[in-house]
Amino acid sequence: MNVIFAYVLAFLVILTFFKLIRIVPEQEAYVIERFGKYQTTLGSGLHLIIPVVQRIAYKHIIKEEVFDVDPQVCITSDNVQVTVDGLLYLRVMDPVKASYGIDNYRYATAQLAKTTMRSEIGKLELDRTFSERDQINDAIVKALDEASDPWGIKVTRYEIKDISPTETIEKAMEQQMRAEREKRAGILASEGEKSARINISKGDRQSSINLSKGERQKRINEAEGKAQAIEITSEATAGGLTVVAEALQLPKGKSAMALRLAEQYLEQFGSIINTAETSVLPDDLARLKSLIDTVTPSLGISSRGNKGGQA
Repeated sequence: MNVIFAYVLAFLVILTFFKLIRIVPEQEAYVIERFGKYQTTLGSGLHLIIPVVQRIAYKHIIKEEVFDVDPQVCITSDNVQVTVDGLLYLRVMDPVKASYGIDNYRYATAQLAKTTMRSEIGKLELDRTFSERDQINDAIVKALDEASDPWGIKVTRYEIKDISPTETIEKAMEQQMRAEREKRAGILASEGEKSARINISKGDRQSSINLSKGERQKRINEAEGKAQAIEITSEATAGGLTVVAEALQLPKGKSAMALRLAEQYLEQFGSIINTAETSVLPDDLARLKSLIDTVTPSLGISSRGNKGGQA
């Protein structure tokens, strides 16, 4: 009987010893109450707790936690319904406040995040809700951090996962995007055509300038050539006249000149008479014609004869 009692006593002692020992894991905190009143907060490590007198009232994870915020319907400033969900990041900074400041800080923070998100989405138009996510996230974090300070928690981040408009709005957005793409394509095409026309006009202008410069240079060259030819001809004529003038100063020069002039006169007159179909001459000129017909063979001028008659 004594042996059984000893075993029971030993079992109770061992059970009581294990009840006294509490091991708190790393990055966790246990809130201890004594007779229902807060006594202390246990950090990580080995601790002894007196059964019945002390008890673990709350257990908190003090590392950063993340949990989903359920999707909810929000209305933008242009009266468009969108469904928004997100991720909430928070951390327990004061286990005592997290235990006694609010009943369920996770649920309260999630609900506050939803209401703040609806408020921030309602300030923006639909197009801006997609481009200003960072601003929305920062505004929600700021509002949650101020509201949750008495709860002993710190909201570190909030991220919007998805913004989903209704099916009708999605179709309207697709049509708008298609219209914008077509508009940009038309603008690019017109800009390309404009550039092409500008380049062609510049090319035509440069070609015209080059042609005009070439024509101008051609005319200048022709004018310079004619001027040089006239100059050469005038110099040759002047030289010839100089030679003639010098010859006239020689003895019998004037007689030779008169003979040469008469000779040329006869040649020209003979040519005119020979080429005429019909000639009507005075008597003295007729005799002169006979003389020319006689003289011209000796001068080497061919005579075709008169086809007409004389009167």
